[in-house]
Amino acid sequence: MLRKQNSLIFNLFIYIPLALLVIAACYPLLYVLFASLSEPSRIVAHKGMLFHPLGLSFQSYLFVFKNQNVISGYLNTLFLVVMGLIVNLTMTILAAFVLSRKNVYWNKILMIFIVITMFFNGGLIPLYLVVKGIGLINSLWSVIIPFAINTFYMIIMRTAFQAIPESLEESAKIEGANHFTILMRIVLPLSLPVLAVMTLYYSVDRWNGWFYASIFLQDRNLFPLQLFLREILIGNSTDSMSSSSAGDGYQIGETIKYATIIVSTLPILVMFPFVQKYFVKGVMIGAVK
Repeated sequence: MLRKQNSLIFNLFIYIPLALLVIAACYPLLYVLFASLSEPSRIVAHKGMLFHPLGLSFQSYLFVFKNQNVISGYLNTLFLVVMGLIVNLTMTILAAFVLSRKNVYWNKILMIFIVITMFFNGGLIPLYLVVKGIGLINSLWSVIIPFAINTFYMIIMRTAFQAIPESLEESAKIEGANHFTILMRIVLPLSLPVLAVMTLYYSVDRWNGWFYASIFLQDRNLFPLQLFLREILIGNSTDSMSSSSAGDGYQIGETIKYATIIVSTLPILVMFPFVQKYFVKGVMIGAVK
C-alpha cells in the first residue's frame, strides 16, 4: 500500500508539470485559431484570454485565400520544401554514408574539418558574394543549393548508419553488392526512423525559412509564404487583403493576421503525426552509438 501511495505521488509530480507544459504550449495555438474564426468587431473589443470563437466567421480566411500574394507564396514555399527536401536528403545521405565507412581514407580528418566548419562558417557577406557570383540571386535555387547539407543532421544520420551491424555489409559484399547497392538495399531500409526524423527537420527548416529568402530574392512573385506573413505581422500590411472602410478594415485586418498564421502553420503541423511514431526512435538511433 505504501509503495502504491509513493508511486501515485511520484506520478502526480511528473504528470501535473507535464500537463501544465502542454497547456502552455497549446494555448497560444488555440488562441490564434479561435481568434481567426471570431467576428472581427468582437475580437478587437475582446480583452484577456480566449477559450472559444467569439461568434463564427470565416471572413478572414476568404480574404486570405483571395490574396494573390498568399497563393504565390504557398506555391513558392511548396517548391522550396519539395525540391529542398530532395536536395537535402540526397546530399546528407551520401555524406553520412561515406563518413560512416571505416575504410575511407582521411575519414577522421574530414569529419573534424566538417565539425570545425559547422561552428566557424563563412558568414553572410561571403555567402551572398558566392550566391551572386554563380548567378543565383533572385532565384528560388539560391535558398536551396547553398544549404544542401545541415552538418548537425548529417552527424546524426552518420551515427545511425554506423549503428548498422557490419556483418550485413560483409555478407552483401560476398554476394557481389557494391556500395550503392549496400546503401539502397541495406542501409536505408534499416534507417527509416532516422530518415523520417530528418525529413521532418528539413521540412520544418524549409517551410519556416524567410531570412535568406529576404536577402537573395528581390521579385515579390518569388517570395515564400513566410515573407508575406512577416510583412503582415511586423509591417501591419493587410490593406491589400481588405477593401473595407478604415474602421472595418482595421477590425478585419486583426483577424486576417490570425488567419494567415493558421494558414501558414497548419500544413507543417499536419505532417508531424505521420512521422511521430518514428520520431523518438529516430532521434535516439542517431544520437547514441
